[in-house]
Amino acid sequence: MDETDEVLDAVGPRLRALRKHRGLTLAEVSTTTGISESTLSRLESGGRRPTLELLLPLARVHGVPLDDLVGAPRTGDPRIHLRPIHRHGMTFLPLTRRAGGVQAFKMLIPSRDEPAEPTPQTHGGYEWVYVLNGRLRLVVGDRDMVLPPGEAAEFDTALPHWLGSADGHAVETLVLFGPQGERAHIRARQS
Repeated sequence: MDETDEVLDAVGPRLRALRKHRGLTLAEVSTTTGISESTLSRLESGGRRPTLELLLPLARVHGVPLDDLVGAPRTGDPRIHLRPIHRHGMTFLPLTRRAGGVQAFKMLIPSRDEPAEPTPQTHGGYEWVYVLNGRLRLVVGDRDMVLPPGEAAEFDTALPHWLGSADGHAVETLVLFGPQGERAHIRARQS
């Protein structure tokens, strides 16, 4: 297998990881890009070779540079260029560049006149949240709690969960999200 084959073989898993991370179905990506579900499925599984005509609309729908889809090496500039993702009334700033594995985000919950009513959701994965500023209301399963700055929580996202402002003021958090089974490992230094 030559280097080109290796690069192209890695595109499918990256596409699947991006789609799942964004919580999109093949049907939703198909509707947005105009690429058939069958073609998308074959791309993700490696049954179809990626082409520029397929990758350009997929890079747009996932909000990533084409280089990220093909795993192109970075050239010169080591900075991460944050491209905000707006979902469920919140803004997510990706802090990592690779598809799949644990992803890091800064999550911003805007201020509101009144705190939002929880609408718990589920999806595969595991999440770790650290509150930077504001007071985060976290609902996980039947637990409803408020986390002030400096507190953290981790939970299986298969449990119904919801994150929002506890008091209507803006909230800033750091979020680590990993696929099912991957958890944050934090080691405290011993004095």
